[in-house]
Amino acid sequence: MSKKIYVTGLGPGLYEHMTEAAKQSLTEADVIVGYKTYIDIIADLIEEGKEVRSSGMRKEIDRCQECLDLAEAGKTVTLVSSGDAGVYGMAGIMMELVEKSKSEVEVVVVPGISAANAAASTLGAPLMHDYCVISLSDLMTDWEVIKKRLHCAGEGDFIVSLYNPKSKGRPDNIVEAQKILLEYKDKDTPVGIVRNAKRANESYVITTLEKMCDAEIDMFSMVIIGNSKTYITEDHLKMITPRGYAL
Repeated sequence: MSKKIYVTGLGPGLYEHMTEAAKQSLTEADVIVGYKTYIDIIADLIEEGKEVRSSGMRKEIDRCQECLDLAEAGKTVTLVSSGDAGVYGMAGIMMELVEKSKSEVEVVVVPGISAANAAASTLGAPLMHDYCVISLSDLMTDWEVIKKRLHCAGEGDFIVSLYNPKSKGRPDNIVEAQKILLEYKDKDTPVGIVRNAKRANESYVITTLEKMCDAEIDMFSMVIIGNSKTYITEDHLKMITPRGYAL
């Protein structure tokens, strides 16, 4: 009896930016489980008659437990996650739960295009050198720890990709992040802000570290802050971080 859970990264959600393995995991599943918003995004890809179970925000553990229960009962389950399931996604929770319960269910993580990479492609080539990703959400991580990571990223001259940059409940974290990075980076450091990266209603702006908080930023945004070598193209439409090749 099959006991398998696919934890599938959907990428941005549009069909052309999903891997064939991700699409196949939807086909193979007896049951598809996920956050309602993500289920809605892939509604056209779900075969008619397929069992689907969706739930709201902050139900991550409940969704994973439901997947485990279904798999233990012999179902092949696909748990969907936006971007890459292993980058702030559902893969970790699912694997932790299986490990803790000493279950013999097989967990297969199917990678997807992460939000940082999707946004970077829209901006041009900002991630061509060493970079880090930092989430500004302090729901799961102490804010003091996040601030320490921002200081380290600034000191190391990393390109910085900010996930979960701003919400109604924490509108000031992005402002504090800006202040910290300004301690290490020039005020004119290029910053790209991409909203709904690689989705139908995508939009982006390119600005500077000094002015980035003047732009519209929300939970659908990815903020990419360059390093000391990053520059903006003459037409002001793209960002480039040189790798160091002699051209």
